[in-house]
Amino acid sequence: MKVVVRAPSNIAFIKYWGKKNEKLRIPANSSISMNLSDAYTETSVEFKKILSDDLVIIDGKKIDGKEKERIGRHLNLIRKMARINFFAEVLSKNNFPKGAGIASSASGFAALTLAGVKAAGLNLSEKELSVLARLGSGSACRSIPDGFVEWKKGSKSSDSYAYSLKSPEYWDIRDIIVVVGEKSKKVGSTEGHKEATSSPFYKARISEMDKKIADIKLALKNKDFTKFGRIVEEEAINMHTVMMTSKPPLFYWLPKTLEIMQSITTWREAGLETYFTIDAGPNIHVICRSKDVRKVKTKLEKIQGVKKIIINRVSKGARIVK
Repeated sequence: MKVVVRAPSNIAFIKYWGKKNEKLRIPANSSISMNLSDAYTETSVEFKKILSDDLVIIDGKKIDGKEKERIGRHLNLIRKMARINFFAEVLSKNNFPKGAGIASSASGFAALTLAGVKAAGLNLSEKELSVLARLGSGSACRSIPDGFVEWKKGSKSSDSYAYSLKSPEYWDIRDIIVVVGEKSKKVGSTEGHKEATSSPFYKARISEMDKKIADIKLALKNKDFTKFGRIVEEEAINMHTVMMTSKPPLFYWLPKTLEIMQSITTWREAGLETYFTIDAGPNIHVICRSKDVRKVKTKLEKIQGVKKIIINRVSKGARIVK
């Protein structure tokens, strides 16, 4: 049976950078995110008797090497659960640049998990799907539930999962992705996580996480956009400070990244309330209220070097589409 799933990318407002358990992808801290309506992966999975190996095609390109091995390991988990030994045909496509810090592994492994599970004839709960998706890519667990999501760090595999804090309709804010770099990053997130503890600022950041989580949950509950935005922006800077001071240091920003960060600060000072956040890549996420989308987009379009603008509402999680 062939199953097609669409799963959203997500943007973490409170991020995780560093793991308690590398093999199980258990994070050092909990995180809060939002699923994105217009940055997604669509993946089909079909287990076939005639195949002698897994066939993986992403964005029209046949995948081999380490990337295929990682996908194969994830499919092996599903095969073991379903007690089948057929290889799979996996066809996947992204509507945004892959490997450029827009959480393509999150949407990719969330889609692969749900499509693979259903194609194998399994029925798992949302929690079980989230746990399984996490084993493929940590942040993928956040792309399973709807809307605003919390990933509970947990202490073991079964209690490290994501769940919905608020529905997509709860708060009409926007995430505008500003693409300034489309090339895959030289150092991926998996490798970067391993070096996090080498930063002298790592422990200080982790020690503040419980308070940050509580503060942003309160801002979300009260729809306090100013408090919410300040927490989000400070958190992004803190995470990148850890990255830049790890050994070896990681510099994901481009000159255009910094230019847009400074522009957002200037716009805010002039009365256009916007905030930024950045994942492990050069591309900026601009957070604003729906009433300001047109103004923000107009300003972004005037900045030379912006390759693409993707406007996102809050989205549902992974869904079967066929």
